[in-house]
Amino acid sequence: MKVTDMARIYQHTQIGYLLISVLTISMIAIMYLIILYGFNWIPLSVLVFLGISLALFHSLTITIEDEILELKFGVGLIRKKFSLGEVFAARAVKNPWYYGWGIRFTPHGWLYNVSGLHAVELEMKNGKRCRIGTDVPENLEKAVRESIAGKI
Repeated sequence: MKVTDMARIYQHTQIGYLLISVLTISMIAIMYLIILYGFNWIPLSVLVFLGISLALFHSLTITIEDEILELKFGVGLIRKKFSLGEVFAARAVKNPWYYGWGIRFTPHGWLYNVSGLHAVELEMKNGKRCRIGTDVPENLEKAVRESIAGKI
């Protein structure tokens, strides 16, 4: 299939404003300490780590095209694709606060999240589950359900 033949069904980008704020404030504080106390490799290493984390996890873009649901974090170096042919069901859920943000394993399978508590849980035909964080869970749930309709 040509790229021009692909039908984009859904696309949404969630920005992690709180994550951006916390990392930016932390980076500014570390730069201030470096200026105040002079150069040291440890604060510089932490500063670089925070900067890389900010670039990699400042947002989460979810795209559904044809048979694929794709997640892209930040600048797009970290990605995950799901075949919608393998998805059995989708439902909007609310995560407990302690599940946190980022990519992590939970009792409900893998969680991919940059902000907030809301997510859509995908149940695969093989019984595995995962959760995709979003600030518009109803829209993502509807798009996934429409995409898998008739494929079960």
